[in-house]
Amino acid sequence: MIAAQAALELRMALRHGEQLLLTVVIPTLLLVLFSGVDIVDLPVDGGERVDFVAPGVLALAVLSTAFTGQAIATGFERRYGVLKRLGSSPLPRWGLMTAKTAAVVGVEVLQVALLSAVAFALGWSPEGNGAVVALLLVVGTAAFSGLGLLMAGTLRAEATLAAANLVFVLLLLGGGVVVPLERFPQAAQDVLALLPVTALSDGLRAVLQHGAGVPWTELGILTAWAVVALTAAARFFRWE
Repeated sequence: MIAAQAALELRMALRHGEQLLLTVVIPTLLLVLFSGVDIVDLPVDGGERVDFVAPGVLALAVLSTAFTGQAIATGFERRYGVLKRLGSSPLPRWGLMTAKTAAVVGVEVLQVALLSAVAFALGWSPEGNGAVVALLLVVGTAAFSGLGLLMAGTLRAEATLAAANLVFVLLLLGGGVVVPLERFPQAAQDVLALLPVTALSDGLRAVLQHGAGVPWTELGILTAWAVVALTAAARFFRWE
């Protein structure tokens, strides 16, 4: 049941033009823009601008797919009674969440492949261990998926649409995605560093830009967000 639902969710996600704009076009444009134009002074450490921008854009891609896109789509499925009908099927609530998360991972594989190809064309030279990068992306996906499902399963569809887009913009600007945290006051840095998108951006940057091993601090922050968000979503998600 979970595999069938995941396949259905993936097909639906790939057919949504609005979601593809959010999950593919916007991250690609940001990657090209901030890598090629000196809009913000970036800590490149003697490398290329794309070496700093690419990991942050990968984190943004996870945010856009696992959180924003999923929250909006699920919120309107709930409003139109789709989830109510699923709730009367043998598919349990945790099974639906698992299927949606699996579909998100499928979309992210395509995102990472596309964004990596564009980054390589711009002169990206990644370092580090690919397995660590995959681990960070998976845990980050779990965290954002839990937050998206929690929002979609507790708020009205219109409120979910507004809140998800607002959070996306705020995290894009203040989550260390393309603007370094060093540009913010120290007090703000201490708070922003605890956000999941900041932890994912910094963790990916530590591995891909600096060749570090496992970024335990960032991984710990992401794991904490994942556990809390998925637990809360499983507890409070409402079918209608």
